[in-house]
Amino acid sequence: MASWPRPVRIVHHKAVMMKLATNILVATDFGETAELALDYAVLLAAKLDAKVHVVHAISTPELGLPELGVAVASTMERLVREGRASLDQVIKRQHGRARFGEAFVRTGDARDVVLQASHELAIDLIVMGTHGRQGLSRALLGSVAESVVRSARCPVLTVNAKAVWL
Repeated sequence: MASWPRPVRIVHHKAVMMKLATNILVATDFGETAELALDYAVLLAAKLDAKVHVVHAISTPELGLPELGVAVASTMERLVREGRASLDQVIKRQHGRARFGEAFVRTGDARDVVLQASHELAIDLIVMGTHGRQGLSRALLGSVAESVVRSARCPVLTVNAKAVWL
């Protein structure tokens, strides 16, 4: 046996405290993948005794002509009312399966709306659907989910239409 000093590797570990989610935010556009994301979030919330919050974003158009402002304002009011009614229906279908907190409709870029809501509500986990677009369609349309994953201060769970659980 050799008597020379053996190399020692010193590893510094940060103590990381992880907690289970108690506030889950679901972003919805009322599409198929958003419905799957809500289903998953509700199942998870029931297991964790967490509260589910739901947000729907309505994009605001860029206006080049001031005259269009009045027409757009009334259209936006109608879209907000319709979005609220749809949100109420979505939550009603999930009634009794989990605890629900805030449910609201906001106007603005979906990425910004989701991130702002997550900060305001002290969200521990964001759950959202993703279409899984690739190539040109992704480049042209962008990915709200990807942007949220990159910018959120909490974990983000994405669910796509191919997701299957029993």
